Amino acid sequence: MKRKIYISGSLAYDRIMNYGGRFADHIDPKKIHVLSLSFAVEKLELNTGGIAGNIAYNLSLLGERPSVIGNLGTDGREYLDKLKKSGIDTRYVKISKKKVTAGAYTITDRADNQITGFFAGAMYEPSLMPKQTKNDLALIGAEYPQNMVRLAGLCAKQKCFYIFDPAQQIPALTKNQLLAGQRGATVIIGNDYEIAIMVKKSGYQARKDQAVITTLGEKGSKIYLAGKQIKIPPAKVRKVADPTGAGDAYRAGLIKGLVLGYSYEQAGRLASRVAAKAVEVYGTQNHKLNWNSIKKTS
Repeated sequence: MKRKIYISGSLAYDRIMNYGGRFADHIDPKKIHVLSLSFAVEKLELNTGGIAGNIAYNLSLLGERPSVIGNLGTDGREYLDKLKKSGIDTRYVKISKKKVTAGAYTITDRADNQITGFFAGAMYEPSLMPKQTKNDLALIGAEYPQNMVRLAGLCAKQKCFYIFDPAQQIPALTKNQLLAGQRGATVIIGNDYEIAIMVKKSGYQARKDQAVITTLGEKGSKIYLAGKQIKIPPAKVRKVADPTGAGDAYRAGLIKGLVLGYSYEQAGRLASRVAAKAVEVYGTQNHKLNWNSIKKTS
């Protein structure tokens, strides 16, 4: 029986802006307390995005039909239609009657550093919850903390394989909420900054049977499992057009590998290849993938 994939997290409209310089060149560490900056961006695009939408889109390109768990706003019908056209299961996507769809406003510099302002909108409403089974796989991504905790509890109770990916919501989660997500997870994932903040905030030490994955941008990623570290090299990129969706594409590749029964190293290499393809196109849901080609080169 094929494993069902659930992806929970934000569904948002992304305003993506590219800045040609480096943020660091304009920040004086001695003046952080009076920080006031403005960047003249070179490019601005409006795209569909959000963690759940991006990961599900990439999985659909890899031949999967994931179920998205998330909320859209009164302006979200067009996004909902796009998800359906991509072959994504939207039965757990709720349309708010009062709030607009969440929105991300992201500026990326040439070193791939990002500054993001995020308006939660409909995301901060209770979401629809599916019934889990032991054979399912879920990714719990950043969204309304109460929804994250509810789904983590449901997954833990049903002994569902789940990936805990709190990302930008780490500051919003209490220590107990963070621990609730970490304890029942099979995989904990984040970039090096997020992993460090999680450890500092919760004090949680991963079990030997838990995989902790640290993404390192252009340096690849590291997977810690059973006391060992697996280094995953970055895949070759022809030209970086937009690094914004790299992390979500990586997660989709990882999930694809895991549902196929790959080892963590094999799944990590596949994840790197998918991420590399995503950054070659501007926007987080505009690229195309050929699964047969990706499979051969990962």
